Amino acid sequence: MDTSPNLGPAGQSLNGGSPEPIGPGKSSWRGLWLVAGVLLVASVFGTPVARAAWQQVAQFLSLQGKPAPASANVLSEHETEELDHMSLQSQAGLLLERSINHYKGANDQIATRVEQWRGKIKMDGRLNNLFITALNSDDLRVRAAGIEVDLAARNLEKTAATVDRLEPDANTGEQGPRANALWDLGLLGGRGIEPERAAQILLASLHDSNVNIRYWAVEGLSYLGSDETIPPLLGVLHDDPSPMIRERAACALAQSGMLSEKQRRGAVPKLLDFADDSAVDAQTRTWVFQALRDITGQNLPHDAAAWRNWYSSNDGRWNPVTRDSQ
Repeated sequence: MDTSPNLGPAGQSLNGGSPEPIGPGKSSWRGLWLVAGVLLVASVFGTPVARAAWQQVAQFLSLQGKPAPASANVLSEHETEELDHMSLQSQAGLLLERSINHYKGANDQIATRVEQWRGKIKMDGRLNNLFITALNSDDLRVRAAGIEVDLAARNLEKTAATVDRLEPDANTGEQGPRANALWDLGLLGGRGIEPERAAQILLASLHDSNVNIRYWAVEGLSYLGSDETIPPLLGVLHDDPSPMIRERAACALAQSGMLSEKQRRGAVPKLLDFADDSAVDAQTRTWVFQALRDITGQNLPHDAAAWRNWYSSNDGRWNPVTRDSQ
């Protein structure tokens, strides 16, 4: 199931930009080539030492098994010291990239600096790509970091006054501004800015006659991350006339947005009902089974009885498959 939002809404422009290189310097790469060369030469001579060394390297090159840390993944002292000498744009890019890779200290730095960035950084090509990557992270704190950077780049202040400004467009604006406003309200509400009010505005558009407006109402609700969004999203999955909107609701319940793992588990009983509901068409039923798999980590067939038996035998309790257990 593709959980990537179609960013951005109509009317949101992105300025192109060249990625700034982040990574080892030339000297580090020389070191890597030197090691590779030594191994290659030694392997040609077929020495036991060379074979043992290559076997060790090959083990670490495997794509299977548990994650193999490259380091302690902490923000280095060098990077921390250099931050104040970097441009604000470079700060945002580096820290968001480090957040995506779970470097300890990256989110703390983003929280400390994000207000300095507001209106002074741009959502250029590189930063936008990092933002989309962050939104697809399996860590909600990384998603939150991406949203904070996005709000700062688009100079959206996290205040009730911003909600006041967005509300008219969200209710009655032209299609482009209205879609933007619905998306922005979802992001702001998810960051604690007037979440109940944002929910009411989004819910009012959930059954709009315009399919594009319904799409962005669903997207906005998914980023609120509140318990109250689950029943209306389930209703959209079951009843919306558009397959595209039903699919987005399934994604919102299963993986995308800011719902927690615990909240998504709360949708499972209703999804089980949908799995053998004759009113649900075949395509939607497929999305229901995909949502069940994404939420629970269980790889069961698309069979309602199999899912009900599994759920009953676990009494609603299970250990989903996580990154560390794969």
